[in-house]
Amino acid sequence: MSFINGLKCRECGRGYEKQPIAGCEDCFAPLEIDYDYTAISRALSREVIESRPKNLWRYRELLPIDSEPVVGQSSGATPLVRARRLARALGVETLFIKNDSVNSPTLSFKDRVTAVAINKAREFGLEAVGCASTGNLANSVAANAAAAGLPAYILIPENLETSKVIATQIYGARVIAVRGNYDEVNRLCSEIADRFPWGFVNVNLRPFYGEGSKTFGYEIAEQLGWRAPSAIVVPMAGGSLVTKIYKGLKEFERLGLLEGDVATRMFGAQAAGCNPIVDAVRRGSNNIRPVKPATIAKSLAIGNPADGYHAAEIIQRSNGWAEDVTDEEIIDGIRLLAETEGIFTETAGGVTVAVTKKLISQGRLRRDELTVIAITGNGLKTQEAIEIAPPVVIEPRLAKFVETVSRPVSA
Repeated sequence: MSFINGLKCRECGRGYEKQPIAGCEDCFAPLEIDYDYTAISRALSREVIESRPKNLWRYRELLPIDSEPVVGQSSGATPLVRARRLARALGVETLFIKNDSVNSPTLSFKDRVTAVAINKAREFGLEAVGCASTGNLANSVAANAAAAGLPAYILIPENLETSKVIATQIYGARVIAVRGNYDEVNRLCSEIADRFPWGFVNVNLRPFYGEGSKTFGYEIAEQLGWRAPSAIVVPMAGGSLVTKIYKGLKEFERLGLLEGDVATRMFGAQAAGCNPIVDAVRRGSNNIRPVKPATIAKSLAIGNPADGYHAAEIIQRSNGWAEDVTDEEIIDGIRLLAETEGIFTETAGGVTVAVTKKLISQGRLRRDELTVIAITGNGLKTQEAIEIAPPVVIEPRLAKFVETVSRPVSA
């Protein structure tokens, strides 16, 4: 049974049939899925969800596919970790980490969105899939396309980290590097999507693709005992994740699945070298001023974010805030998370941890409230960003070992 009425424009409300199209033909605003929430409320309950396998499809009625999914069976259901040592280091009481750095199959939250998009591409009968990507999405599209038996065309900025390029090519995808930043790559993908019968997940499949991010929010609520947290800190690139987590929580509220109402404040995190959404929030505006990215956090380096307007609006409506951090603070955030909780995150996670620290020091995150930090990718993807001293080499003798460990670490 389908629970989708079609598509509708986020601004003017014009309706569309289900099709691979991203923007309204009248006002050019983004399209979103129009769900039949009445039918969903009859079909979905806590008991139904809890009876299903632990993957993102346990929330299937709230995802825009009509047939049995062929990929994504191992995606989602990532840990929500009580971060006691990090909480003490930051001076707060109740802190959780939603850890998508161990998501399957490619160690980032993008596995949620591509599972939805690639299943939808198969339903539409598209000949191939593709994307514009700063790394994590490239990995995930390539892996899920291989599992679905679809050719994949991946376009990336030419300066992408080597580890992310390898982790895309290994799946047999056709990877093409473009001289330019992400925004220029994305414009080229839009032209390609108009020319070929392919599904570009973050272009003509974007209304479907973005819905996978809601499962990040669903899982947080379910793992907290069917309640929404007081605050969530989310890294922002295109801006979609922060909006979809909030949408997911509000959908659970609407369907009566939560204990109490959603009063969650949404906080956005960006690098200082690419902070257009932060800039808008600081100005008290939703209007985005595009920037040219210059940051080590390449997975967040989108200077003209597609969902920036909506992200800024959600952050302000929820009484949240947005902050940015320097490259040095990003590295410190990666180290802090690793040394306190044993979680190695990529640069985007370093941004989120460092921004959380800043928000606490500013008093914007209260020390006694339940806060969740969104960790969206694995540190193995951005090892180039970290400088680690080589290990000390000793002779295989006990005396040498004792002598070595007796010295100060800095010696």
